[in-house]
Amino acid sequence: MTDADPGLFGPSSVTWQMHGDPMMWVAGVRALYLQALHPRAVRGVMQNSDFRRDAWGRLMRTANFVGTTTYGTSEAAERAGARVRKIHSMLQVSDPDTGERYGVDEPELLLWVHCAEIDSYAHVLHGSGYPLTDAQADRYIAEHRVSARLVGLDPDAVPADRAELAAYFEKVRPELVAGPEARAVDDFLLRPPTHPLLVLAREVLWRRVAQLAYASLPPYAHELYGRPAPRPAVVTRRLRATGALLRCVPARLRWQLPPKHILRAMARLGPDARPAPYKLGR
Repeated sequence: MTDADPGLFGPSSVTWQMHGDPMMWVAGVRALYLQALHPRAVRGVMQNSDFRRDAWGRLMRTANFVGTTTYGTSEAAERAGARVRKIHSMLQVSDPDTGERYGVDEPELLLWVHCAEIDSYAHVLHGSGYPLTDAQADRYIAEHRVSARLVGLDPDAVPADRAELAAYFEKVRPELVAGPEARAVDDFLLRPPTHPLLVLAREVLWRRVAQLAYASLPPYAHELYGRPAPRPAVVTRRLRATGALLRCVPARLRWQLPPKHILRAMARLGPDARPAPYKLGR
């Protein structure tokens, strides 16, 4: 077991522990809301994706990529990154206003998507009561220069701590706008198409997840979307309540959901590789 490949992050990383938490799903939806505010980036999704018809498939593919790069072998993670880079290299976007054509793999677009994801994961987990110190948050952001490399970014050009990440968002803020594409994403996340028999579940369960993800956005995002920002104390209370509820579901049961990345990593590396918040301080 000790000679098994721990992957790109390994059980001693902050990433390994954090990504086993169920609030990652809420964080992923927050990332979508945030990413949609960059007009050039969201245009790439709208013009090259069938997310309206295959929303769940898209979410699962993203979750599979995160799971593979976190808990898979180094070879599996590198293969996943190569696959993403190849797909991105073939996709073009057209600006309907200027006629400009550009690739979805432009570094500035990849960087925006990366930073929106990492910020969302760290923000939602910390807000929901996950025991993440400032130093551990910095370490988490630095670790994800690895995942940035996998999608085609220069790791040295990627924020390495909370201060650099905040400076990046301050710099990019003037470029953000809730244009037609962002409005379409917003509407879709609140009312995704679903089977008639599942409409009630969508209203009761999914909408609450989407509303919580939206509520946890930064103030400037609420301003751009044009809906009032909830009071921070209310958002924190809702995040903590949701986190407490989801963490009541036994981890072994949660990890049974396909594609079972964590269980496979534990089988490869042994039971000590089990992700757990208390291991962050080691």
